[in-house]
Amino acid sequence: MNQAYSSPPSPAPALATRITRLFGIRYPVLLGGMMWLSDATLVAAAVNAGAMGFITARSSPDAAAFRDQLRKCRELTGGKPFGVNLTLSRRQGANDLMGQMLQVALEEGVRFFETAGLPPVSLLPAMREAGAVVMHKCAHIRHAQAAERLGVDAVTLVGMEEGGHPGSNLLPTFVNGAFALDRLSIPLALGGGIGHGRQIAAALAMGADAVVMGSRFTTAAETPAHPAYKQRVAEADEHCSRTVLSSLGDTWRVLDNENARRVAQLEQQGARSYEDFGDLIKGYRARDYAYAQGLHEEGMLSLGPAAGFSRAVEPFAETLQALMWQCREALLRAAALAGMCEVD
Repeated sequence: MNQAYSSPPSPAPALATRITRLFGIRYPVLLGGMMWLSDATLVAAAVNAGAMGFITARSSPDAAAFRDQLRKCRELTGGKPFGVNLTLSRRQGANDLMGQMLQVALEEGVRFFETAGLPPVSLLPAMREAGAVVMHKCAHIRHAQAAERLGVDAVTLVGMEEGGHPGSNLLPTFVNGAFALDRLSIPLALGGGIGHGRQIAAALAMGADAVVMGSRFTTAAETPAHPAYKQRVAEADEHCSRTVLSSLGDTWRVLDNENARRVAQLEQQGARSYEDFGDLIKGYRARDYAYAQGLHEEGMLSLGPAAGFSRAVEPFAETLQALMWQCREALLRAAALAGMCEVD
């Protein structure tokens, strides 16, 4: 196993943006909801390190298990606020549980929510009544504008580089963001392919209020995945991912493993329904084989090219501190170019 590098001797200075103020956090970094991985332990590590994280509701089999996750996270953070991810699927009948999960979260005192997929129309009344902060994630600027009109507090806009489901938009993250900044007035976070502090600085310098990251933290010590899988990611480069299922209108960016290549082959041969791919695209393969047993050539493992920046398995806080020092150095260089300061 690669050895973790040491964290800087002192914490990186805080950075203030509309999103850090919205969530009451030190750094403009959000750990997005990752299926099977964004559990209480990882989200608590993000919160304790000065970022914000969102427990993925869909990773819990039922409301009782979800409640246990929320209580565990509250204990691990010492009562500090954390978030919950509620993803609304386009598949019929797939959203029945989300209303229950929202009620459980509100009962447990959660007031920060990341919504994704369909617009959170059915969830917003209860969220608003509870005074919750709602951040909606989408891939198209027009969807972000619609979310703003709907009344969410902030939006995340992802580019084609995002691990998982980046949608049908083929624009890269920073092209998407540059256009969006002229069309949105609420706080904006950018996500997709971001794994280095220089990219965080670029997003902030461009006018974004935060970044959303997932793949880069796959190798965090607190991530609930098998050490063999984390080591596989730590050894990856920028070409570690590929997209499949675009022909179904459900683009999925995943680790380029044997499972994904078999799916791509079936797609090339004309498979055009979920049933045509059989168990290859079932979520349990990622959960039970790769994440639980370290069989990283099995399952559809959501991952983006940002994973290529990982070099070791290390605590979340160490990775975040390295990112924020990199970000600070890049921001100082930009300030020097603007004649605002001098950099050695």
